[in-house]
Amino acid sequence: MPEGDIALRVARRLDAALAGQQLVRGELRWGELGGIDLAGAVVLGNQALGKHLLTRLADGRTLHTHLRMDGTWRITRAGAERGADRSHRVRVVLGTAQWTCIGRELGMVDLLATRDEHRVVGHLGPDLLAEGVDLEECGRRVRAAGDRPIGAVLLDQTVVCGIGTIYLAESLWAHRVHPLRPAGQVHEARDVCATARRLMLRSANARLPTATGEHGRGRGTHVHGRAGLPCRRCGTPIEVVQVGPPGQERPAFFCPSCQPD
Repeated sequence: MPEGDIALRVARRLDAALAGQQLVRGELRWGELGGIDLAGAVVLGNQALGKHLLTRLADGRTLHTHLRMDGTWRITRAGAERGADRSHRVRVVLGTAQWTCIGRELGMVDLLATRDEHRVVGHLGPDLLAEGVDLEECGRRVRAAGDRPIGAVLLDQTVVCGIGTIYLAESLWAHRVHPLRPAGQVHEARDVCATARRLMLRSANARLPTATGEHGRGRGTHVHGRAGLPCRRCGTPIEVVQVGPPGQERPAFFCPSCQPD
């Protein structure tokens, strides 16, 4: 699932195409929203909040979307879609006189009053990529989870939001913390959150997404997705453990030597 860095990149791209512009196309191909046409509305801007995207309109409405596992936004010059907007996988089409933004396989689509945004994002914890985020509070919230494994807590978007399996693994590896360590015992929780923020911002600002700052093949992560390969710090084979509630387990990659339990 795309994480906070990807959501921020997408919000910036949508902003560059749509902010301050009037929509000439505003198609919502999502259940009961299918009969709503947003053409004529002016886009105020796009904001990423954790893994969620909020497209705010000047008429007091907000379009809320989420990429989930397979969602993407494709941006083309108006008139150059070449049928891409006619696929059954398209959920949203937002177009100006210059650009067309096509949301494919989005996992969530809601249209609501901007004043009611809390209905779709009010459950989220602090956004680690937000300007001025209180990292001390983020660390306190993580440690307040007590006996829950730190890996599961970092994936819980109600505690802090934006982290997925990539930055869970990379941030804990950076601080030599095992993903199953009880969150209440992670005294460096504030620093783990700060590292996740730094890594995601660097990735969002890079030419291509990267958790390490490198772009070569196999160089984009230190531990995530590298089970059985040598740790890039000590050479020990990387292992993976499942974290999260039953039925919702997610993989957490770690080095058993650098991150002892």
